[in-house]
Amino acid sequence: MRLLHTSDWHLGQSLHNFERHYEHQRFLDWLLDAIVAEQADVLLIAGDIYDNANPSSASQKQLYRFLRIAKERAPHLNLIIIAGNHDSPGRLDAPGPLLEAHGTRVIGAVQRNADGEIDVESLVLPLTGRSGAVEAWCLAVPFLRPGDVPRVATEDGADPYLAGIATLYQQAFALAQSRRQDGQAIVAMGHCHMVDGQMSNDSERRIVIGGTEMLPAGIFDPAIAYAALGHLHLAQNVGKQAHIRYSGSPLPLSFAEVNYAHQILRIDLDGPVLREIVPVAVPRAVELMRVPSKPAPLTQVLEELAALSPPDAPVEQQPYLEVRVLLEQPEPGLRARIEAALDGKPVRLAKIETSTAARASSIDKEVMTLDQLEKLKPDDIFRQLYQQRFGNEAPADQLSAFAELMLP
Repeated sequence: MRLLHTSDWHLGQSLHNFERHYEHQRFLDWLLDAIVAEQADVLLIAGDIYDNANPSSASQKQLYRFLRIAKERAPHLNLIIIAGNHDSPGRLDAPGPLLEAHGTRVIGAVQRNADGEIDVESLVLPLTGRSGAVEAWCLAVPFLRPGDVPRVATEDGADPYLAGIATLYQQAFALAQSRRQDGQAIVAMGHCHMVDGQMSNDSERRIVIGGTEMLPAGIFDPAIAYAALGHLHLAQNVGKQAHIRYSGSPLPLSFAEVNYAHQILRIDLDGPVLREIVPVAVPRAVELMRVPSKPAPLTQVLEELAALSPPDAPVEQQPYLEVRVLLEQPEPGLRARIEAALDGKPVRLAKIETSTAARASSIDKEVMTLDQLEKLKPDDIFRQLYQQRFGNEAPADQLSAFAELMLP
């Protein structure tokens, strides 16, 4: 059986107010071709289908159009979707009965029965081969909030949320194990942050404040052939466990992800065991540029911007640009000067990142008492902040302008 693993599409995402419908459509069209070319039996989509809980109608159309065409082009395909932390579980579940009639199974939320017990059976899905026979079982576990997991008595200060997640995976695995026949594999899905996973601070939303959401690889039973994860945008293994993988996002969702290798993963199962994992590179429809490569003084930045000569392209294909400026003092006309240097060039100015080479002053390192803070005047605070940010004394004209602002 051959599986394709993808996640973190974030349909509807905008990059600094530039909508990205064109890029997402290019990816989805490419993925449709990949399903056919790779002769896939299963497509696992591990959460964060949408960028937010209230996706636009255009984003929902993109998803449903993709699902329809995927089944037309590969009628035997098993399509499994789980919700991520960006998704609305209810919104994903709502069209579930209709989608299931067309071969797509969606797990948005953990369901409970009339007694309030978790319906583990709804999380354990059969995967069929081209003959129609069951060849594997999938633990399709969506992003789990604290109220979604079993209540577990813990010892030694263990976190009950993490213990509940581990228990739910154990229950789902036990059910799959009881149903599995000889030659059938068990695979798992999850949308979570595993211990030691590398994240992009610019675009990945923390699931729980304080890091207590990080899960150990041990939540997956050793008999699980493959674990398809979502949430982290950098494609990576979990520790030394080659069979526990994040596929990563299919396109860069922030400038921090410019150098990520975006991909889907092809997984080949040989009966109940994993045979091979192969990354399949996703072509980038629109480039993200950082000029300069490291923050530099404004004069150098303007020179590099003037030298830019990207090829002409329709607006939706023009590169996004982040300009990185190292400031020595405030530059009130910074944006206007950058826009002038880019005038007529086929790029989209998405972000201006400013930084300074300031040194922390000795005053900043002191711990002030409440009495000392009360004695500080607004102009004292202005002087200290200027010193902290730019590494030198505030100019007289700026002190004068600040004093005028403070006049009653």
